[in-house]
Amino acid sequence: MKQKFYKYHGAGNDFVLIDNRSGGFDVSRAHVAALCCRRTGVGADGLMLLENDPQELFRMRYFNADGGESTMCGNGGRCIVLFAHHLGIGGSRKRFSGIDGVHDAQILSADATAGEIRLGMIDVPRVEKFPDHYFLDTGSPHHVEFVPDVRREDVARKGAMIRRSDPYAAAGGTNVNFVEIVSDGRIRVRTYERGVEAETLACGTGATASALAAAVRSGSDCRNYRVDVEGGVLFVSFERTGDERFTNVTLTGPAQKVFEGCLAEKF
Repeated sequence: MKQKFYKYHGAGNDFVLIDNRSGGFDVSRAHVAALCCRRTGVGADGLMLLENDPQELFRMRYFNADGGESTMCGNGGRCIVLFAHHLGIGGSRKRFSGIDGVHDAQILSADATAGEIRLGMIDVPRVEKFPDHYFLDTGSPHHVEFVPDVRREDVARKGAMIRRSDPYAAAGGTNVNFVEIVSDGRIRVRTYERGVEAETLACGTGATASALAAAVRSGSDCRNYRVDVEGGVLFVSFERTGDERFTNVTLTGPAQKVFEGCLAEKF
């Protein structure tokens, strides 16, 4: 029987999605990497499986383009919520599990192909401050560096260098964000993603990390950030429970179904 797949993207961050509630999908590193290959596969920044969960509506499993199972993906989270909606799972509010815990999401608007999703992210108990950067975990690890003009940054070269540097290498590396302050409550972000090993058009956990780091850096009372990414616009909101502690963090943005199809039997 041919395997059905779906292609979605969130602000240009694109994914192959599989309904794996019946189980049996081949998650070997080679197979996932082949699916994500842009020349000989479907092509994507990552692959997600929607699976059964004993307590929540569903479980999200995320794999990077290199085939390895990875940590939380914010844009992927919005896409899988819209995917679940298209499959008829749950109502406008959905609760699902991911590798980093449980997420609540709300579909603000949706039709047969697109939607606007507000995704609850994990609490962030600590933002580490260094002389030239910040580090925090928003479901995935993120190095955040502020620059005068993000458009001038060599993201591919600098991102690859930082991603594999100490102290990150021992923990499997980090995602790297370059952030420009546009105004109070607005930032511009470019992200080098580990596992993709390239700049992506958007990174949801990176946009979230960048907004929280900007809040710590500025010390302002702003609780809502517009994040301009290469693939569009995302919105991050939060509450602060301390100088470097954040709760009720949400990521809002688009999700779009692109197409669906079936894999060849021998793929």
